[in-house]
Amino acid sequence: MTETVLGWWGVPLAILGGAIRASTPYLFVSLGECLTEKSGRTNLGQEGNLVLGAMTAYAVSYLSGSPWLGVLAAGGTGMLLGLLHAWVCQFKKVNDIAVGIALMLFGIGVAFFFGKPYIQPTAPHLPAIGFGNWSEIPQVRAALEINVLFLFGLLLAPLLSWVLSSTRWGLMLRTVGDSSDAADALGFSVNGVRMVATMIGGFLAGVGGAFLSLYYPGSWNEGLSSGQGLIAVALVVFARWDPMRCLYAALLFGGAGALGPALQSVGFSSGYYLFNAAPYVLTLLLMIVTCSPQRTLAGVPGELSITK
Repeated sequence: MTETVLGWWGVPLAILGGAIRASTPYLFVSLGECLTEKSGRTNLGQEGNLVLGAMTAYAVSYLSGSPWLGVLAAGGTGMLLGLLHAWVCQFKKVNDIAVGIALMLFGIGVAFFFGKPYIQPTAPHLPAIGFGNWSEIPQVRAALEINVLFLFGLLLAPLLSWVLSSTRWGLMLRTVGDSSDAADALGFSVNGVRMVATMIGGFLAGVGGAFLSLYYPGSWNEGLSSGQGLIAVALVVFARWDPMRCLYAALLFGGAGALGPALQSVGFSSGYYLFNAAPYVLTLLLMIVTCSPQRTLAGVPGELSITK
């Protein structure tokens, strides 16, 4: 049906739909990590936040019958892991990269352990808005069916950009991230600001996990994330610690993830698995292209571990 109705025109349409759907976890995790890194702290544990958030959202949605309670619970677990990360990292000589890796493994392990009973049951899913209902073509309607969480993320990116650039709290956050000595001189609580930023970042990563289990692909299993949390952390570097650029990068990676299924829908099966690896190849290419110190570190907060 796809070939006869749309043919190769269905490929860009499928990529557009995939960019909207698959970009949402990247978007929430990268925005959360952008906020965290703006405070001068790196949290590689976002992959654990994403996976644990996905499991928690699915379990709570199944047990309560409300997917929105699942989203809040997912954000809560991410916030708790963020709090733990921030608390441990406030001590001297503690490396936030190592702590993040440890918490990533912890979050994934907890999710796998408690999530086994929820692999088979079906939980209520998040609603979507059908922007393509004007069309009689099923592929158009499916591509333009947009989940509410994506719309929240779409609004969140410019909101965070405005907060960081135009509010007192944003100035305080950027000061803490650029120079802890300057923040201390101004009377800012460095550990307090970083704790709040890390907790909010964890909350957003957990919400991104809720999207995975409650909408797309819409189930819970132990291979759900496929490293999207780690890719989203890399996106922050590519986006130069700018929330709006995080939005554009997330859409780019979401479209790359939809490339394989889009080509398969028109009968192009040669190298299918290679096209499915497009997000990972794109991550590697972007890291290579932006590897020079003059470009990679443009806009980097001065207190980040990667600058020391």
